[in-house]
Amino acid sequence: MPELTPSTREAARRIGVTDTALRKAVANGRIAREPDGQWDVEKTRRRMVETADPVRSPLAGGGAGGAMSGDATPYARLKVAQLALKVEAQRMALDEDKGRLLDAQTANAAIDEIAGAMRDALLNWPARVSGLIAADLGADPHLVQTVLQQHITDLLTEAANRFDPPGIGGRADD
Repeated sequence: MPELTPSTREAARRIGVTDTALRKAVANGRIAREPDGQWDVEKTRRRMVETADPVRSPLAGGGAGGAMSGDATPYARLKVAQLALKVEAQRMALDEDKGRLLDAQTANAAIDEIAGAMRDALLNWPARVSGLIAADLGADPHLVQTVLQQHITDLLTEAANRFDPPGIGGRADD
């Protein structure tokens, strides 16, 4: 059977807080009276412990009959999570200031530029070396250039399919 009392002062005394603390908790929406207007002492104590600020409240530290430790209250867990997020944000800001972080669009643009330069260099290579290779082999320079270009084109197509397969990134399937 729950321990009920109509008096705010009596409920505060049984919980182990001042009646002002109880009134402030009601005003903040942390606790409420039962529908019949009485205080359920144990339910109110439990709710006060769950919502107590561990820094300010003796209830949060497990005193006055509270069964939970201060860092086990929902409020304390929220404060710890808030502190962890603040530390993570500061670490990210420091990493950004030190140049450890990259903007994804900037990185993608740099990769695209490097890959384009490599592709252009590979596509121009057969025209530059086909004459030398043809002279070494005693073959027709145009034929050597055509064969080299075909193999380079096949290589680039295979690499493109490996690194950017059809159907990924919004491209239509060829």
